[in-house]
Amino acid sequence: MNSKPILICLLFSFYSYAQTCCSGGIPLSNNIGLPTLSKGSFQIGVHYDYNNLNTLNFEKEKLDDNSRLRITHSALLNINYSIFNNLSIEGLFTYVNQRRKIMQFGNENLDQTSGIGDAVLLTMYKFKPKKIQNLEFNIGVGAKIPLGSTTEKSTEGIVLNADLQPGSNTWDVIYLMSVGHSFNFRPSFQIGGRIIYRATGINNSYYGNTSYKFGDEFLSFLSFSDIFVAFKTLVSPSLSLKYRNVVKDELDEFPLDNTGGNFVSLIPNFTIDITPNITFSTKAELPIYSYVEGTQLTPTYRVTTGVLLRLEPKPRLFN
Repeated sequence: MNSKPILICLLFSFYSYAQTCCSGGIPLSNNIGLPTLSKGSFQIGVHYDYNNLNTLNFEKEKLDDNSRLRITHSALLNINYSIFNNLSIEGLFTYVNQRRKIMQFGNENLDQTSGIGDAVLLTMYKFKPKKIQNLEFNIGVGAKIPLGSTTEKSTEGIVLNADLQPGSNTWDVIYLMSVGHSFNFRPSFQIGGRIIYRATGINNSYYGNTSYKFGDEFLSFLSFSDIFVAFKTLVSPSLSLKYRNVVKDELDEFPLDNTGGNFVSLIPNFTIDITPNITFSTKAELPIYSYVEGTQLTPTYRVTTGVLLRLEPKPRLFN
């Protein structure tokens, strides 16, 4: 007897019960794309990301139900090296702890996983059009590398579903493009845009012999930033509008209910130069609109904070 159809039915039932979400994973796409500095420069960023999901939506309607809580703690390490003045390579490495708590009828059920998550390797190319002043483009392409585990189990010894695993067991392709424009009347003021597209791969060994595909993801950002001098140091506030679209996940090529959606959020960000080479930053992500497929937990708020170290080569007196 072929047990695969039964397994798929059980997985569908399990996903329906668990109220999956497509916003609780490691924030890979949010945290790539450091600027390309002068040839030979290193940048090392260490950040902590806290993602709280406690808002249950049916499509765009918020439900009066706070019995489900999803929290993701992520440690993020970015390493960027500029091979040339206009070409850099960046790696993003992660460690993640994901928790899902369901409180119903006086009972509390907690599932959680911890471990090294998937990584990203990205190549960025920068160019400035000669005929347009104060304009800069960046184009990047890279891959998500499946370093994280996909077989973490609950305390009952049951393998947890895909959205709670530290990894995905897939190679994804990531495309990035950004543009920034400053102005002669105030060179420190900049308007920027960025789009990221992640084409996801397929895990063909999900629960042994089932295939699972996370939905492709599209993100776009529109940002406004400026730089000021305060207390003899440079501070830079910025505000971004973010749009995110996620296609439905697929289980054995069948679209999975309660996955996928559209999300819009505001991201106020504040950075301060602790020293000429070290920058501290903190930002919050505040959702203003969510439309999900079916019923899902959606982001309530997210906070990311950390430091970035820049090591640039000393200029040569003679070439």
